[in-house]
Amino acid sequence: MLDPAQLAALAAVHRRGAFDLAAAELGVTPSAISQRIKALEDRAGALLIRRGQPCVATETGLRLIRHHDEISVLAQGLAADLPGLGSGPARLRIAVNADSLATWVIPALSATEGYLFDLVIDDQDVSQDLLRRGDVSGAITSHPGPLQGCDTIRLGALRYRATASPAFIAHWFPDGVTAAALAKAPTLSFSDADRLQDRWVGLHVGTDSPPVLPCHRLASSHGFVEACRNGLAWSMNAEALVAADLRTGTLVELVPDTPLDVPLYWQFTRLAAPALAPLTAAITKATKSALVQPG
Repeated sequence: MLDPAQLAALAAVHRRGAFDLAAAELGVTPSAISQRIKALEDRAGALLIRRGQPCVATETGLRLIRHHDEISVLAQGLAADLPGLGSGPARLRIAVNADSLATWVIPALSATEGYLFDLVIDDQDVSQDLLRRGDVSGAITSHPGPLQGCDTIRLGALRYRATASPAFIAHWFPDGVTAAALAKAPTLSFSDADRLQDRWVGLHVGTDSPPVLPCHRLASSHGFVEACRNGLAWSMNAEALVAADLRTGTLVELVPDTPLDVPLYWQFTRLAAPALAPLTAAITKATKSALVQPG
């Protein structure tokens, strides 16, 4: 049987990126962390951590981290049935896209007890990769799967609106929202994986050659909205975040009534499914009203 303390050290080094930070998290010395990692590497017969800035787990290391996470979640589920075995809340690492976090995820998490959440914020188009690698136990993703060893639940769709301030539209789109104007008007990008603006342009602006969009980089959902209010750019904003602005006219749609709906799914490791059942139920309940439901 693998040593839980060694597995915890491995997970901490990978997620904190350094031996000293992992030591602080676990309440031991950096030397103890180093000894645990070496002992585990000797046991596994493989390199588990690539030392560097930051330190990152190898593929074998990620597999062991996933095993550690699954055991921790299963232990939490057992403690719920046998309270005498409880040793405190389990740490649960899940991938969440920023717009879901800004709109509906926090109420779902707050309705679930017994976990310390470690949220990895990434685009819904790439969060499944984190689950595939074993870096998280669950993910809010736009990919329906199937993914080996995982279950998938369809949640609904997060609706976006292409919005900007009236002054921005008057300045950059005096002759309408055309491909030529979009090639000059600045928009926003959350990260290199963020393709929402390009997808909306491809759907709602008639052109065989979509323009290259000039982008500000801004990794904040609320920052997107504030940037649009102040005339810095136009962008795709989650409808829930701009509904009041659209009602008052602080923001307007670039092209009226052209929403972009992004389907979302909750994917999680099958082994941990029973222990994750309360969180799964809370997520499903929260999205019934927060997301656009099919049909």
